Amino acid sequence: MNKKVNITIVGSGYVGMSLSVLLAVENKVKVLDVDTNRVKKINNKESTINDHEISNFLQNKKLNISATLSKEEAYKEAQFVVIATPTNYDEETNRFDTSSVSEVIDDVRRLNSEALVIIKSTIPVGFTRTLQNKHSTDKIIFSPEFLREGQALKDNLYPSRIVMGGDNDKARQFADILKNASSKEYVDIFFMTSSEAEAIKLFSNTYLAMRVSFFNELDSFALSHNLDTQNIIDAVCLDERIGQGYNNPSFGYGGYCLPKDSKQLLANYDKVPQTLIEAIVSSNTTRKDFIADQVLKKNPKIVGFYRLVAKEGSDNYRSSAVQGVMKRIKAKGIKVIVYEPTLESTSFFGSAVIRNLSEFIKMSDLIVGNRLSDELDGCKEKVFTRDIFREN
Repeated sequence: MNKKVNITIVGSGYVGMSLSVLLAVENKVKVLDVDTNRVKKINNKESTINDHEISNFLQNKKLNISATLSKEEAYKEAQFVVIATPTNYDEETNRFDTSSVSEVIDDVRRLNSEALVIIKSTIPVGFTRTLQNKHSTDKIIFSPEFLREGQALKDNLYPSRIVMGGDNDKARQFADILKNASSKEYVDIFFMTSSEAEAIKLFSNTYLAMRVSFFNELDSFALSHNLDTQNIIDAVCLDERIGQGYNNPSFGYGGYCLPKDSKQLLANYDKVPQTLIEAIVSSNTTRKDFIADQVLKKNPKIVGFYRLVAKEGSDNYRSSAVQGVMKRIKAKGIKVIVYEPTLESTSFFGSAVIRNLSEFIKMSDLIVGNRLSDELDGCKEKVFTRDIFREN
């Protein structure tokens, strides 16, 4: 068992919320957020994200967790500060917007220079080293997360590996804290430079994007030649070098991580020869074009888009591939309606949001769904999807 320590988590999204409840079992966790509603939720033992296991932990586990809007309160007694703020990709600069990370580090160094800062936000390769040099300290490290939306806590409880972009006593102590908080008997732990750890994060997610793109382009070929996609995928994946899993066709890779991480990796290749990384990024656009063309060939007057979220079990529809298809359909003058229970507004980018599923089905000439649901079993003749295996 590790000794109880004071840990501050900055940000309460997928990474921050899952880490907070994971570490609050054996440690004192303070969550810092700029969102008043999120702070209230955490203090009321409610999750800020859609994750069943996180909600279960908050309700049924004895957790030492609280949330605050105050930087001084959050950093004052912290031994470890984990940064889990969003770093969205800026298309104009071809880089992550890392301003929130830099701001947190400035505050921590000013208010509590003894704390070890662990960056969990995804950042460009070399960014942590720049911060270490700026602040003349080794108390800033990078440790990537490898979480799936809707299963963030599960992936923290059963980590595939723990990667620490730093190798001092405090970094090793935090690695032990993460290991002891997990439910796995053995976890591989890697200590390396911050830049190597940053590269692991970007290459891991870009490989996943590549695999999604490969099976999507396989599906595009099969559709174009009137072949059975499932037969081909089943047989291809029996080769143990390829393997089963992560092979279900979709409208493209989406969500918060894969699109921006693959673009950032491509940007990091600015002085390194490559063709594959660029192809992975561009393939996502090609796939959405192809899917939109397949929908348009059916000549619908009203297209209903079933769910905007990236995958089942998620409440996140940032950069979801289905939105790219929707924009292409609308650009051709086709009327679009949306069924998305997580939306509070009555419209989404000018398209009506229909809250009643039966009404939505009745109004739609064609229903486009990136992922199927039992809710659509009664109208299969109207549904266009590439979801073959009924899994994310």
